[in-house]
Amino acid sequence: MKAIEASNLRKTYKGGVRALDGLSLEVETGSIFGLLGPNGAGKSTTVKILTTLSLADSGEARLAGLDVVRDAGRVRRSIGVVGQKAGLDPDATGRENLEMQAEIYGIRGGARRERVDELLERLGLAEAGGRLAKTYSGGMQRRLDVALGLVHRPKVLFLDEPTTGLDPEARTELWREIERLAREEEMTILLTTHYLEEADRLAARLVIVDRGRVVAEGSPDELKSDLRGDTVQVELVESSNGDAVGAVERLPGVSELTVDGRLLRARVDSGAAAIPSVISALEQGGLRVASATVARPSLDDVYLRHAGRSFQQADTDTKEAA
Repeated sequence: MKAIEASNLRKTYKGGVRALDGLSLEVETGSIFGLLGPNGAGKSTTVKILTTLSLADSGEARLAGLDVVRDAGRVRRSIGVVGQKAGLDPDATGRENLEMQAEIYGIRGGARRERVDELLERLGLAEAGGRLAKTYSGGMQRRLDVALGLVHRPKVLFLDEPTTGLDPEARTELWREIERLAREEEMTILLTTHYLEEADRLAARLVIVDRGRVVAEGSPDELKSDLRGDTVQVELVESSNGDAVGAVERLPGVSELTVDGRLLRARVDSGAAAIPSVISALEQGGLRVASATVARPSLDDVYLRHAGRSFQQADTDTKEAA
């Protein structure tokens, strides 16, 4: 039995904003599954439907065989949810936050004290357990949020953009904890993120979502290995008005060419061989090059292949539309 199954989910909000457009996915039990996409791709809407916080217009979803609509109460008892916004009480201590959460789930007496102590220790908050949560750093607050989602030992943990706003050190610490949960607790974790590096490191499998649809699915390595050749990225001294495309697109072996302001990206058979030709073609077209790099395929390249635009451009388009 799959831990999570969703089939043909559709959701349109007031004003005709279509958040989901036939999204489907399957998540294996005990795995970390990534839902990767730019802001506005439909990730949070998917999580709300799977966690019974919202109803789909059509389609079906099941968690451990339970229908998220007909069996909503049982689903809620079997999942933990860490949302984008902090779910903690800033005017309560870390320990008090966990004790209140345990009370909600009917965990009392010695069992509650034992569970709270265990989670404070496991999430590196034992020494800060008596302090008000509002005095915690951003990383500590996020770890407390995760602890709140684990109080009742859920079968499935939803982490919705868990590291947004964290500094690199705090983000890396939380990554380690997520990996440990999946490894030692054999917990199924569904992670939504718009950080390419996060999905690449954590997810055993992932789906890439664009405009409410799944455009690619597989392990990070599988998705990247489908792309042959290298990525050439060129930064121009000044923004191009389209001249860069005309200068480069005629070169042999160049494909998936995009230009965004001063940044040009293209797929080539061999980066080392292509760089001199690309630079020469741009300079002959009157475009000065500030820098040029070659890289192996990344998840951004996968997104570009399937969505027709770079991840950064998709994020920018969403913000401008908002």
